[in-house]
Amino acid sequence: MQAEVDRFLKELAAARGASEHTLRAYRGDLAAFCAFLAERGIADPAAVGPQTLRGWLAELDGRELARTSIQRKLSAARSFFKHLLKQGRIDAHPAAGLRQRRSARGLPSHLSIEEIEALLAAPDLGRHAGRRDRALLELMYSAGTRAAETVGLERRDLDLARGVARVRGKGRKERMVAVGRFAVEALEAYLADPERPRPTARAADAVFLNLRGGRLTTRSLGRIVDQCTSKAGTRRRATPHTLRHSFATHLLDRGADLRAVQGLLGHAHLVTTQIYTHVSIERLREVYEKAHPRAEAAPAAGRRGRRRAPAAT
Repeated sequence: MQAEVDRFLKELAAARGASEHTLRAYRGDLAAFCAFLAERGIADPAAVGPQTLRGWLAELDGRELARTSIQRKLSAARSFFKHLLKQGRIDAHPAAGLRQRRSARGLPSHLSIEEIEALLAAPDLGRHAGRRDRALLELMYSAGTRAAETVGLERRDLDLARGVARVRGKGRKERMVAVGRFAVEALEAYLADPERPRPTARAADAVFLNLRGGRLTTRSLGRIVDQCTSKAGTRRRATPHTLRHSFATHLLDRGADLRAVQGLLGHAHLVTTQIYTHVSIERLREVYEKAHPRAEAAPAAGRRGRRRAPAAT
């Protein structure tokens, strides 16, 4: 079974261009699944049936895992068996009759413009690390880049004179993103910083370096955003993806076209981008509730008047 998983992961990396983050998640989920099968004496993928998968899901439910975690693990197993079916190593997909578990999708968390301003002002520009962090934050908010896209940026991908950059998104798909004036200035200052470490051989062209000259990792990027959020004193914690959510929400709040935002975010499907319209609608609702004279809270029970019929127009 493990040999089949290893072949699947190689195919996922080579043919589909899966990111290291995706491969790590699949590897962990499938290793746990293989351990579940081994406990039941199942070593052949062809011996896995719908009943086996239902038993596995029941065990996951019993561990009180988040619905999103269970869904991710089930998706990994589905993809694995789809690969085996395509390769002719099994005759039928064991999850064919299994209903997909879908969880309610919450609205993406984002920061207000005031909170973003405080976050961008948090790094200490008197230190090299602070100048690097300012460039990181300005770029992510200016271009809406994902964490992996940000740390994977190469110097040859930047065209600061034109205010654009080429990033590699999910599935190694490339797209051009806009880099605003503040981000350009921060990047130019960071790249010209005499205290910037000499890059290692493996990070020779990397834009963002750690203090030893290696390429910055997504984990380190998360810590930087977390530390700057704490220093900024914002009401909620933020992650690199929070900056991406804020980028999209603020564009739509100010009238940007949904299709244009889809392209800037690198979403393959418009429906993925449409969730940000719900955030903007919530914002409009807040403005309406505060500003409209007829949007006050409903009067107490017993004092309600009859709803007035709208006038004909």
